[in-house]
Amino acid sequence: MAFQLDQVVPWGRSFDEYVAMFALQPDDLGKRILGCGDGPADFNAELTARGGAVVSVDPIYRFTDEQIWSRIDETYPIVLEQTRRNADQFVWSHIRSVEDLGEMRLAAMRAFLADYPAGKREGRYVDAELPCLPFADRSFDLALCSHFLFLYSAHFDQAFHLHALRELCRVAAEVRVFPLLELGGVKSRHLDGVMAQLTTEGYRAATVKVSYEFQRGGNEMLTVRLPHPETNSNYR
Repeated sequence: MAFQLDQVVPWGRSFDEYVAMFALQPDDLGKRILGCGDGPADFNAELTARGGAVVSVDPIYRFTDEQIWSRIDETYPIVLEQTRRNADQFVWSHIRSVEDLGEMRLAAMRAFLADYPAGKREGRYVDAELPCLPFADRSFDLALCSHFLFLYSAHFDQAFHLHALRELCRVAAEVRVFPLLELGGVKSRHLDGVMAQLTTEGYRAATVKVSYEFQRGGNEMLTVRLPHPETNSNYR
């Protein structure tokens, strides 16, 4: 079935959230970065304005800015109402209220939309999706995957997660994934099996605590690095 915009709930996170979610240090921001599943986040726009090198991929980028904004306008109040009804599942410290959350997300998405036409022309927003990416091996130093892998564990099985992570490791020297909870706020059913299999194949996989926690209990990321050179992997 073809990807349809009416199936998408655009929900963009801010540059500062990306820095906290992925424990990004100043030297990380100087690397060649791939953002996978970025949607309408403003990380690309802000990092580009700061002189960084970043490419974002998401199937939502096959649509125009007008189409994306229309979908945001439709879904924004629905997401806020669902958040209000499930407020106990979130940590209201850095973000103080549902209203603050709405303002932060809307500001990020507006910044994305202001940058989107130029970013499309410059090749910074690419219509693509896991588990197959249109990039050569080692095109990036660091790949970030926000709120897709593991979060949708009920929708994508363990085999998909392994294929996706191997693909991210093909195009980037290091991969970071956040969060490690699935919808409902429990640890992903695939996490332990994925880490065990990747370790068997020679990858260096670890969970790392980060300073960011909005979804209650969601304060860890997965880091994956390429297999050790001496390891012979035959997973392909």
